[in-house]
Amino acid sequence: MPLTLDTYRPLGRSGLRVSPLALGAATFGTEWGWGAGPDDARKLFDHYVERGGNFVDTAVTYTDGSSERMLGEFARDIRESLVLATKYTTQRRPGDPNSGGSHRKNLFASVETSLRRLDTDYVDLLYLHVWDFLTPVEEILRGLDDLVRQGKVLYVAISNAPAWQASRLQAIADLRGWSPLVALQIEYNLVERTGERDLIPMARELGLGVVPYSPLAGGVLTGKYGRADLTAASTGDGTRKSFNFDRGTVTERTLGIAEVLKDVAAELGRTPAQAGLAWVLQRPGVTAPIIGARTSAQLADNLGALDVAFTPAQLARLDEAGAIDLGIPHDLLAGDLGRTLTHGDLKVESRR
Repeated sequence: MPLTLDTYRPLGRSGLRVSPLALGAATFGTEWGWGAGPDDARKLFDHYVERGGNFVDTAVTYTDGSSERMLGEFARDIRESLVLATKYTTQRRPGDPNSGGSHRKNLFASVETSLRRLDTDYVDLLYLHVWDFLTPVEEILRGLDDLVRQGKVLYVAISNAPAWQASRLQAIADLRGWSPLVALQIEYNLVERTGERDLIPMARELGLGVVPYSPLAGGVLTGKYGRADLTAASTGDGTRKSFNFDRGTVTERTLGIAEVLKDVAAELGRTPAQAGLAWVLQRPGVTAPIIGARTSAQLADNLGALDVAFTPAQLARLDEAGAIDLGIPHDLLAGDLGRTLTHGDLKVESRR
């Protein structure tokens, strides 16, 4: 049965209902050189909401604040119907050591900044955006819980953190009776699957809904790159293409995966973007991939992912094309040796 944006899913181990595709507002604003201006951003927002979408993702430093300001204006008349997610920890003022990081001072200042820009009294979902390796976990959790108790934040979540730190946070929150994490935001797509080693299994075990960003690998999976791009260099012009070159995203491996995706999409009569998004959307543990369209045409195309139905053979081809080695201890535990060591020759069936 095809999904729709108003086929809502619980976010992790919470009662909060969100659309199966989130609208990424990092493209709201042109300060980074590749976003959408106010008129185009408004069209993106309206199109998403009119289709039944309710889950919108931003951050305190996206497009130097323009993202939150635009979103606040667009959402004003329907605020209560939306789930607005924002993030803190990225540096807000260069040169100020306390305007970035996970600590309490930056947490409270960032949330107050987001509330002003979003023109709202509360944030539905607040992520710790980037792990800083400095702030004690108790300080982070207590600060987040204080904001929940004040009613300024309803739910808390984490992004871009080691699995062992996220699980540690969740365990301490449970023991102390503090607000638990309900979501994990990570990069996850056909070419970036390392989250399958620890992060995604951890999220499923501990009740965090996975909200993948960059589900199309920054556009690499849309088919816009070819072999000629392997020798291309960043132009330093701030475009998304230069960003991908800087990150080393365009490789023989990623282009090979993109070619398999293109073939499967053609068999389905779909675009590579739709097929790539659908693969992420249907992965175990995933609640809502974030779509980062810059034009109405891109958004309409992305929403077509909700209608994609793969055959088992097509899914197997995609899984094989982007497969990774899970490494130690996962390969051992999943293999015949691991089963023999724990079960001998007994037949033990997992019911999970």
